Amino acid sequence: MTPVAPRPRRPVRTVLVGFGHGGSVFHAPLVQHDPGLDLAVVVTRSPERGEAVRAAYPSAVVAATLDDALRAVPDLGLAVIATPHATHAPLTAEALGRGLHVVVDKPFVVHAEDGVRLVDAARAAGRLLVPFHNRRWDGDFLAVREAVLAGALGEVRLFESAMESWKPSIRKPWKRAAGPADGGGVLYDLGSHLIDQALTLFGPAVPEYAELRHDRGGAAEDSAFVVLRHDGGVTSHLHAGSLAPLTRPRFRVTGTQGGLEITGVDPQEALLAAGVPPEGIANAARALTEPARGVMGRDGDTRALVVGPGRYPAFYAGLVAALEGDGPPPVPADQALDVVRLIERIHAAYPGR
Repeated sequence: MTPVAPRPRRPVRTVLVGFGHGGSVFHAPLVQHDPGLDLAVVVTRSPERGEAVRAAYPSAVVAATLDDALRAVPDLGLAVIATPHATHAPLTAEALGRGLHVVVDKPFVVHAEDGVRLVDAARAAGRLLVPFHNRRWDGDFLAVREAVLAGALGEVRLFESAMESWKPSIRKPWKRAAGPADGGGVLYDLGSHLIDQALTLFGPAVPEYAELRHDRGGAAEDSAFVVLRHDGGVTSHLHAGSLAPLTRPRFRVTGTQGGLEITGVDPQEALLAAGVPPEGIANAARALTEPARGVMGRDGDTRALVVGPGRYPAFYAGLVAALEGDGPPPVPADQALDVVRLIERIHAAYPGR
């Protein structure tokens, strides 16, 4: 991507497009927390969400469209897209066309060809385009990455990762109606995180096998089991699902000299949803979770693997550094595009049942 010219070191005025779960739980508090950003406008058409914005962020303008936002605050520099999946591509294109840098929630896009056009448009405009793969900063994933990079397990052969929950009904109408072509289903949702983490750890991969199940009456899959074969020889087994009364360990990694297992869930999302500010996440996470929720070694010779608190604020800190010319973007768009390509290949080869 064409390097972005350094910007003056003043807060970048930011418009958040969407104030559903992603916008309200993740992006709004994280943007507000970062001293390099100013949450100036929130775009939502919902009167109830507009009132929630005014209560939580009284200095932010509430607008119905991106056009309205730009009229209200002409000096916006960054747009954060946190809307339903099928709208990511057109809204990102609109924001880039208005001269804004863009953060777009996962999945980056639904169709890889749209992502290619957006990457090209951002490059031509000299703007940053940064997908929000925040799970790279989960505490448990950081612990796995540290162990793998340190060679603590020897040569890794098998990586197992699961994000599962028990949600027997589909509560949001758009999620029930959205098929894979619209970005619906667990692969575009939780699977985006799982695939991104696997590629981040072990590099390029091809899908070797998948099982997709439709059990809740929606237009897309509720659960997915995916096998990836990485170019370096590692095999990844990825589980994502909404009908798991008993969940698997979050991570299991098998190497030639040992293995590791981590149970439980990174608490950052729950803490943000409960209103804990980003600056309080680390201390709250330490108090809320058992730090030694992992083990490492071999049967009969294991030791505790301490999982530290995650670091979601690091995403926007990295973004601000990139805007100021002080580093690369925290998540390159090309890497998120690789995730979308794999999801499309899996859906094409294994349509599910």
